[in-house]
Amino acid sequence: MTAQQSKREQLFFSRDESWLRFNGRVLQEAEDPTNPLLERVKFLAITASNLDEFVEIRVAGVMQRIEDGYNEVGPDGLTPEQTFDRDTSELRNFVESQYRCWNQSLRPALHAAGIRVLDYENMTGEQLEHASDFYQREVDPLLTPITIDPAHPFPRVLNKALCLALLLRSKRKRSAGPVLGVVTVPRALPRLVPVPSSSGTMDYIFLHELIEANAARMYRGYEVISAAAFRVTRNSNLYLQEEETRSLLESVRTELHNRRKGDAVRLEVEEGADPDIIDRLRVNFEVDESQVVRTDGPVNLSRVMTLYTDTPRPDLKYPPFVPRELRMNRRSANIFDEIRHHDILLHHPYDSYDGVVSFIEAAAEDPAVLSMKQTLYRTSADSPMFTALIEAAQSKEVTVVVELMARFDEASNIRWARNLEDAGVQVFHGIVGLKTHCKLALMVRRDEDGVTRRYAHLGTGNYNPNTARFYTDISLLTCDPAITASMQAVFNYLTAHSESDDYSPLLVAPLTLAEQSIQMIRREAEHARRGQPARIIAKMNSLLEKSIVEALYEASQAGVEIDLIVRGICSLRPGVKGLSEHIRVRSVVGRFLEHSRIFYFANGGEETIYCGSADWMPRNLFERCEVLFPVRDVQLRTRLKDEILAAYLADTAKTRMLESDGDYRRARGGGGKVPFSAQDFFMQLAEGRATIDQIPPPVEMGQAIGLTKSTGRKSRAVGKKPVRVIANAKLDTAPLPTA
Repeated sequence: MTAQQSKREQLFFSRDESWLRFNGRVLQEAEDPTNPLLERVKFLAITASNLDEFVEIRVAGVMQRIEDGYNEVGPDGLTPEQTFDRDTSELRNFVESQYRCWNQSLRPALHAAGIRVLDYENMTGEQLEHASDFYQREVDPLLTPITIDPAHPFPRVLNKALCLALLLRSKRKRSAGPVLGVVTVPRALPRLVPVPSSSGTMDYIFLHELIEANAARMYRGYEVISAAAFRVTRNSNLYLQEEETRSLLESVRTELHNRRKGDAVRLEVEEGADPDIIDRLRVNFEVDESQVVRTDGPVNLSRVMTLYTDTPRPDLKYPPFVPRELRMNRRSANIFDEIRHHDILLHHPYDSYDGVVSFIEAAAEDPAVLSMKQTLYRTSADSPMFTALIEAAQSKEVTVVVELMARFDEASNIRWARNLEDAGVQVFHGIVGLKTHCKLALMVRRDEDGVTRRYAHLGTGNYNPNTARFYTDISLLTCDPAITASMQAVFNYLTAHSESDDYSPLLVAPLTLAEQSIQMIRREAEHARRGQPARIIAKMNSLLEKSIVEALYEASQAGVEIDLIVRGICSLRPGVKGLSEHIRVRSVVGRFLEHSRIFYFANGGEETIYCGSADWMPRNLFERCEVLFPVRDVQLRTRLKDEILAAYLADTAKTRMLESDGDYRRARGGGGKVPFSAQDFFMQLAEGRATIDQIPPPVEMGQAIGLTKSTGRKSRAVGKKPVRVIANAKLDTAPLPTA
């Protein structure tokens, strides 16, 4: 390693290595016996799904750079070849850990709890009879067995489709060498098939084992020498060729078709598979031995999610949680009247997402609303917002910016776009070369006093009511004239590429966000040098942008205390003397997926807080349209700082602290006390069973720095009966803002 590479490695962690460590933290939740058993199974399935995306996007991208001849080193000082070798080694180690968790921990624990995943040969006569009947009725009609020969070439195996490879010998031509058979396991059927049990247990068998046991029926005239399940993961990056004669929608549609046939990146095959089978598969898919992953158990562990979804054992899952409904002041006639009185801040999933849905639906139904504009990045198949937008288009101006290239949701977004257009909605796809990732909804309404005002929703999460139940996000409902005017300028940028000279008070990528974020970090450093209050708390999904990391290093050296709450990738190295000794990095992985982005700056005593859709990553800052919005209401800023951020900094149950060597360790609580879980606290707060004075001091700091905690005050909107459309910001009546 050169001196330059060594220096870079001292400053930055590798993106891929950091991501794999994040997935390792998810795996720790699968291994944690304090979590309910079926929740642990779910965490294991999530690690497998995460790993699929890592392989088909990140590893595939590295391989593509190698193929294209790139030799440049990354921020971590590694060339693409070195990155590929390291990723391959780490992947193998991680897969071993996954299957060790399944074989040695989860499967025995499930068996002890009366949930058994059986091997075919261990089934009873009654179960074998049931399985045979199921195979004849449901499975066999969907199978297409293929024998590979000059007249029957190897089938085009789809990305991540589970298949069976069989080594076959002809009974008539025994002198001939063995041939290969291939059968695709039907995706339309459950991967785990329930079978009856007389002992009161819930028993399952893997579908591919059932097919393998009946292989002789498919290949009459052949002797089945051996069989093995396998799966191929393909390059799923989209490589769009922008053409004047093709719309962006058609370009994405064409590339989605190509994705299913991309180059093979990984070949998974059951451990113990016949070497002849592996060799034939390797030759067909053109993969090296380094790309072959042998699994000590079922290929594709993400399918064990079936055990979580199909097993009716609530005692083995998290207790149900009902989010807090928004509450509206009795003096408010409707949601718009409420927003005129004060901004509303929602913390999902603890505050119900129904408030956001109701805001969109109310705008669609209200004849006083003249126009609606909204961005859509991901949404659910049965989204009530989609229905509301279509209905609104019948009587008012409706504009929707649909992002066609939301990874793995491209096909559904194409359908959304076409259906919206058919209903009369003006549909745009943002700016070519930029993903539209901001979460904005803007309504224009002629109010009862005759004044036309803009009302808005700004969020950190997608307009998806389904994921809003288990993603943590922030929503702001406002009619602040400065914010809504700036939102109008953002929509003009998205629909007409019309750039404004000033988007304040919003921070907009790729135009102003990166520069202004760095300026705010440097401003804290200057406050610290002057002896003024200087503090940064930033919560996000990932931290990767080199210029941001360097600005944080400079702020730390100036004496700014910095706490970073980064769920996933973090390239910053904390706790290095003389570089980052004032920086702490923690990751919270628990029941809910941490997705909110919150940025707090002490700002010399004039505190500033932004929320929004952007992480501190190059793609968010320079390759997407993103928006960070200020929270200007003093009470709402207090809630973000003294309730939400304070709870995360106090978490000792689900927090891992990033060490300067790249390892993560559990946060240390004090004095043997019961670990404090921020997520559990937020649920208790929503249910009226906790108050913010119960939040312990921040951990890993020795003392609380820069956070003043209110005491004895219950969170707003606790203890009043919910109504259809309600709000939880203030319950008093404030003066109406200027229109």
